[in-house]
Amino acid sequence: MASLLVINARLITVAAGADNLGYLDEGWMLVEDGIIAATGAGQPPAGTTADETLDVAGAFVAPGFISSHSHLFTSGLRGLGANETLYGWCDSMLGFTANLTPDDMYWSTLHGSLDFLANGVTTAYNFTDPLQAWESMVDGKRLGGNAPLRPVEYHTRQADGCRDAGLRFVDAIGMDVSTGTDDEIFDRFAAEVAHTRAMDPALALGASIMGQVQWSPRPEAAELEVEAMRRFGVTNQAHFLESPEAVPLQQAKFALYQDAGALGPDMMFGHFIQTTPEIIEATAEGGASMSWQPASNGRLASGVALVPEMLDLGIRIGMGLDDQACTDLADPWGNMRAGIFMQRARTKDPLSMTPETVLRLHTLGGAEILGVADRVGSLEVGKFADFVVVDPRTPDVGPLWHPVRTYVLSMSLRNLKQVYVGGVLASESGVSTNPLAAEASARVHADLPARATQFGHPR
Repeated sequence: MASLLVINARLITVAAGADNLGYLDEGWMLVEDGIIAATGAGQPPAGTTADETLDVAGAFVAPGFISSHSHLFTSGLRGLGANETLYGWCDSMLGFTANLTPDDMYWSTLHGSLDFLANGVTTAYNFTDPLQAWESMVDGKRLGGNAPLRPVEYHTRQADGCRDAGLRFVDAIGMDVSTGTDDEIFDRFAAEVAHTRAMDPALALGASIMGQVQWSPRPEAAELEVEAMRRFGVTNQAHFLESPEAVPLQQAKFALYQDAGALGPDMMFGHFIQTTPEIIEATAEGGASMSWQPASNGRLASGVALVPEMLDLGIRIGMGLDDQACTDLADPWGNMRAGIFMQRARTKDPLSMTPETVLRLHTLGGAEILGVADRVGSLEVGKFADFVVVDPRTPDVGPLWHPVRTYVLSMSLRNLKQVYVGGVLASESGVSTNPLAAEASARVHADLPARATQFGHPR
């Protein structure tokens, strides 16, 4: 059984219920067989040994970040639709992926997963590109809804990419309910879920539905998704109330989920910006949660979600990095700061969003809404040893008057030195230890431009 002893750490455990997020100015952590076996203050007790000792010499050791809303296949498509809102950006990015093969999607997802790991994200809720290709939205309505379905391998190869990167993930699958009979829809979904559930459960943490009611032309879409949630025991995260376009139509579709009985602990709303007091109250009463993507919301000019108000009502919230193609740099520290700045500018109240709050939302809060907080999200005994080593002296940020606040406000990817998943080094100074990393980079750089030449350049 392999073991690792981390010593001389500024340890941020993000322990549940701790006002200071469980910070220890000098701490240690023992990892056995990929699981946290013990943590403590000062030096480890006499006689504590391990196969390897990692002396971080005063660096921060904190949980790997959780991205509760991600699209990892987009890693090779950054910078597209830079002057567009959501639907125009989707036309640019997803209009291009409509021409990609399952093998293209594997390498693109692997590339995106390794990018997340290199930037300190160790668990992601990953929306796979659905089997039905994107069709443009006009006045908040999807045109046609009749694009031909791609093979099931188009999805399964994306899940394979997450696994082969060594990223922990929840696999979000589109049901594409506008194509096929109900039996065909459920059989197709069952095959995709079965593929994910056959993987190593230490990496594939669960299957979920990519809620598509916002785009689906079929009025029964919510009912079918709720039936799948119950039949297959999966969660659901819907992109919902994101774009500032066709807001009354979007808001009207909330009733479809509400009437279908979706508003429970297994239902998440991604973005959730164009809300009303009634929608927020119904979400809180039903026990549903939301995933907040501040950097993406700013990039796409989507607006600012009422996160402090939702937290006050008891809505559980996680934070996501969304697409690498709509945040361009998968930077969890930048995402946290964007969230703080947006909320404080909106409310004119610095207490409306604190550094401690966003750090919890981007770690344990994300794990909670995904239903995986028993395994990831904090550095607690019994959980996977997924952590980052962040050095406040390289570059030097000066004295640490309030260490946790400095960790959020002053650290950056420049300070990120190492990323561990299950106590095993996954990335060091931005360089992946994965043997597929070089090939993933080469394939993305070669294959995506070749597809652009073949089918037309993305814009």
